[in-house]
Amino acid sequence: MFHKKWAATDHESPYTATFADMKVHRDLNNLPQFRNAVITIGSFDGVHCGHQKIIKKVKDLSMATGGESIVITFHPHPRQIVFPKDDSLKLITTTAEKTALLEKTGIDHLVIVPFTFEFSQLSADEYIQKFLVGRFQPKYIVIGYDHRFGLNRRGDINYLKWHEKSGDYKVVEIEKEEINAIAVSSTKIREFLETGNMKGAANLMHHFFTLTGKVVKGQQIGATIGYPTANIEVGNTFKMIPPDGIYAAFANYGGERHEAMLYIGNRPTLKAYLNKTIEVHIFDFSKTIYDDEVQVEIVEFIRHDAKMENLDSLKEQLYKDQEAAKSILKNSGGLVKKWENLLLPSVDIVILNYNGRNFLEKHLPSVMRTAYPNCQVIVADNASKDDSIDFLRQHYPQVPVIELQSNHGFAKGYNLALKDLEPDYFILLNSDVEVPEYWLEPLVELMEKDRTIAAAQPKIRALGQPEFFEYAGAAGGWIDFMGYPFCRGRIFSTVEKDKGQYDQSREIFWASGCCMAVRAPLFKGFGGFDDDFFAHLEEIDLCWRMKRAGYKVMFTPRSTVYHLGGGTLAYHSPYKTYLNFRNSYYTLLKNEMALKLAYLIPLRLVMDTLAAFTFLMQAKWLHAQAVFGAFLSFFLGLIKFTKKRLDTESLVQKVRISPQPNRQGVLPKSIVLQYYLFQKKFFNKL
Repeated sequence: MFHKKWAATDHESPYTATFADMKVHRDLNNLPQFRNAVITIGSFDGVHCGHQKIIKKVKDLSMATGGESIVITFHPHPRQIVFPKDDSLKLITTTAEKTALLEKTGIDHLVIVPFTFEFSQLSADEYIQKFLVGRFQPKYIVIGYDHRFGLNRRGDINYLKWHEKSGDYKVVEIEKEEINAIAVSSTKIREFLETGNMKGAANLMHHFFTLTGKVVKGQQIGATIGYPTANIEVGNTFKMIPPDGIYAAFANYGGERHEAMLYIGNRPTLKAYLNKTIEVHIFDFSKTIYDDEVQVEIVEFIRHDAKMENLDSLKEQLYKDQEAAKSILKNSGGLVKKWENLLLPSVDIVILNYNGRNFLEKHLPSVMRTAYPNCQVIVADNASKDDSIDFLRQHYPQVPVIELQSNHGFAKGYNLALKDLEPDYFILLNSDVEVPEYWLEPLVELMEKDRTIAAAQPKIRALGQPEFFEYAGAAGGWIDFMGYPFCRGRIFSTVEKDKGQYDQSREIFWASGCCMAVRAPLFKGFGGFDDDFFAHLEEIDLCWRMKRAGYKVMFTPRSTVYHLGGGTLAYHSPYKTYLNFRNSYYTLLKNEMALKLAYLIPLRLVMDTLAAFTFLMQAKWLHAQAVFGAFLSFFLGLIKFTKKRLDTESLVQKVRISPQPNRQGVLPKSIVLQYYLFQKKFFNKL
């Protein structure tokens, strides 16, 4: 995974990506014990956009299974060993360059296998048993349909699948179209590089082509005319070199990036020195860097090599080249920013809408102003009867709309809407939520820093009274030992004023469904929401499953959103009362320990019966009826939800990252007694 440094201000974009944590292994005899390894194997020459899609699949699978993502590649390239006399091999990236690029993808491990003659003699069976299974114990192998392995390339994907049961792994096949696209991309990149079309190659790679080498002493002719150059010695003879000419470039040295121009050619102006050289002139740079390594990113071709009449003519031409290079590099910023944004985690902000045209009109503009660069806003419509879809098509044609055929409620509606989306993160956002410009990056930053965080929420304030927390989520959700939910900043009907009393990033038990950030692979890995909940408490049920597997759910005060609340179903609606009581029993039955349920369910029935009689005493007849209706629904659903309990346990086991459930956010007391008997109505008084 990769981490970011964020420096948001009111006027500047806060995104500076720095990458860390990838572990590089070169010794097959000293590999760690991988957890639920998800592996892919290949040369990954160029680490271009096609490779990046495969790596994303590996990362998503590892996240969904609580595992580790591993890319396996080889050094030297297998063709150098198998066909030692073949000098036609041309590499887009050296192993060092490939390693640096793979680190930016956010994988956990890179294994660089020393490819020797002895390794090439492994039979297909030995390759699977001794190498893949013996070294990695993979849970998944992500591989293309045309992958060949073993002596004389006798092993293929069908052979891998045949060994699935004995090897205790699952093969995930990369579709033929995708593999073909990768082959086409690699071929096209090489064609671009051979003709000096650096922009074309870069667009397919999402990074500039690089030359890396040691600075060696030259004849120092450039220094005499005001254009000193560093002569680069590229050690790998198989590395592709673009055609002779002058290029705009960036030179990376000592952790700093400098503007530069690059020369590749035989120096025809200097008759006494007709030898092929690669020289970089770094603008406004005076350090002596002999024997140091420099990496040159080649941005764009400027002109072909040409013979000048004399050194004065050469100096005049170099000045023109420098000005051209500076102009190109200045205008390359937008392209570089685009690639940097693509390296940020992708986020889909999904708004589930039902007859919410007015809310969309009022609040969608703020969501569309979200500054985070790698996100898209999507509206999933639950078969609205108003003109929501017409409004979106007319005023927001750029917003994708997922049209569901009936009102499936919050739970199933989101499940259907999210099933075909594949970002890194989902943001589930109510249509009646207002957001500031930089609300999203603190949530992504928080979760990127800790892979064990499955879901998170911002501070949620009331839109109508922004000095107060909002009922639906406040500063993060807790439950008591009986399964009654409440919030930091809101217990039952008491909502606190936000005085900064909960302004610490803190682990919670559940994140509010009105604004919930969740890792997309984990959302799917845990089975999403429970369709039978329809609405209310489905986020608590999901978070409980995540906590049972050892994951964290977090609150961050660095992001604040404003929720109107009760837009679709009023907080005091009898139907909401029914759903809250019914779904609370379903949640307990699916997630609480069996021994505890033996006494907890009877105790809850007594407590909730008292609640029903309280409603009767308040003349809230429909609310009392809703409680008894919830009882009836619970008993009728016992068999069904007992089976769901078993299914849930199976899901939790598959993605478990800790042998012990995470109980942070559980109050070991009765919140009912604390609130009504002891009059502790604020969270910090509990």
